[in-house]
Amino acid sequence: MAIININEVMIHLLPGQIIAGLDLGTKTIGIAVSDRGLIFSNPRSVLQRQKFTVDAQTLIKIFDHENVGVIIIGLPLNMNGSSGPRAQATRTFVRNMEAYTEIPFVFWDERLSTIAAERSLLEMDVSRAKRATRIDSAAAAFILQGALNRIHNLHHIEG
Repeated sequence: MAIININEVMIHLLPGQIIAGLDLGTKTIGIAVSDRGLIFSNPRSVLQRQKFTVDAQTLIKIFDHENVGVIIIGLPLNMNGSSGPRAQATRTFVRNMEAYTEIPFVFWDERLSTIAAERSLLEMDVSRAKRATRIDSAAAAFILQGALNRIHNLHHIEG
């Protein structure tokens, strides 16, 4: 498995593969996947975190089932752009995933993604109880959508 740059995503995707997005939290992992056209992100389930091995195996099953070729993972940088403990935990998670998958990861700045996801859920009039269960997958979808937009812009300009 490699850590790649957003500019390299299309090189690593095989025909028919999609892109997954992850929002890594201390208690949950939000999951989203792209459509086959790599235009839209779609929230999936929220994984309740357990031991790393269990989480990794569950994620790999999802990635295999969805035919994921690249994973975008939110990197929780501080507002000033520096890395804190959560960013380090995310980097460690990706490093530990090397033993489980060859799928490349892309780190994506996730500052304000949870706030944006919550606003979106509020605009859709989702109840507080349902927001609590959906916020992480909505944040993963927000992270993934930002990356998909960037990929589209890169491909459109270069293509």
